[in-house]
Amino acid sequence: MIQLVLRPGHERRVRRGHPWVFSNEIQPPSQDTLPGQAVEIVTAGGEFLGTGYYNPHSLIAARILSRQRQCIDCVDFYRNRLQAAFAMREAIYNGTTAVRLVHGEGDHLPGLVVDRYDRVLSVQFLTRGIDCRQHFILQALQDICDPEAIVARNNVAVRDLENLPRQVEILHGQLPDRVEITENGLRFKVDVLQGQKTGHFLDQKENHLALRDRAAGKRMLDLFCYSGSWAIHAARFGAAEVIGIDISPAAVALAEENARLNFKDDTCRFVTSDVFDSLRQFNSGNERFGGIILDPPAFIKNRKRLREGIKGYLTINRRAMELLEPGGFLFTCTCSHHMDRETFLDTLRQAAFLAKREMRLLEVRGQSYDHPVLCSCPETEYLKCVVMQACD
Repeated sequence: MIQLVLRPGHERRVRRGHPWVFSNEIQPPSQDTLPGQAVEIVTAGGEFLGTGYYNPHSLIAARILSRQRQCIDCVDFYRNRLQAAFAMREAIYNGTTAVRLVHGEGDHLPGLVVDRYDRVLSVQFLTRGIDCRQHFILQALQDICDPEAIVARNNVAVRDLENLPRQVEILHGQLPDRVEITENGLRFKVDVLQGQKTGHFLDQKENHLALRDRAAGKRMLDLFCYSGSWAIHAARFGAAEVIGIDISPAAVALAEENARLNFKDDTCRFVTSDVFDSLRQFNSGNERFGGIILDPPAFIKNRKRLREGIKGYLTINRRAMELLEPGGFLFTCTCSHHMDRETFLDTLRQAAFLAKREMRLLEVRGQSYDHPVLCSCPETEYLKCVVMQACD
């Protein structure tokens, strides 16, 4: 196996467990290599650090799959890794029909995401090294899960950085138009082929439960509602009225369908609109809400857009705080790993100041347990969910 040799003094982060090796940390390979090729990562002094794969066209030049000398070009390797990841989920979510089975680096499989929606698997091969090994991974998934269908949701921007095409394709079986799942006892239809992300936001499962005892009897606003999971949970926990807003007509139609699956009344109402426009309209109409949910898409796609993204979070949280009635709750999220917890909290403090509202911080939450955070890789912690209450 080809060895990838680190430059002198660049081994500390990798030795401490981080699975990424950047292009400026390695010496030029002594042999010709192909994108995705298996390599051993060693220090300048020859100390073995791990086995991974290499992409000379990516800023993250190598990703480590194992801290041992192992063959990563065989079905057995991925079968063993997948079985370990699945066992962890089964211990937590026994019988759950919707769960993230593999969360990339968090499961020592950097570049791979696998979500299960009943008997359908939605997968993402995000890196060259994982993409060129998908036949091993697909065989292992079929051996373990016997799925009805496997869909590749490879229409994501991160593949551009790996010189990979964006595409969506059915890799195995027959895919139904809609897959029905249950989450916290509620029913949801999932559009696995065309829906956002891999079809459903599985990372908010536990955070939805933060609505319990905080939604009863209140008028709630769910912004960037997508398929309605926050809104429908709010209704389940006794909200008097829930208005969900999303700019996508397809998302609103799916949210309405999901609401009808769970309720006979019209507690949940969904509107197709730009969220920023809606916030201005609610404010000009002096409307107030007992609870507001902010779960926007990532405003910060890369570190260069950090300042611009912070302004977006600042504006939207300020406008939401202005609409809260006294004692009202704000459930606000960011799914960008470039926005760390303290930066997000500082942005919320500034938003409260600009809104002239005194806000009480109740909880700082994270992603669901099936999206594990690798302590040595802080990039695996991307979702922050903050619960606040207006004091006045």
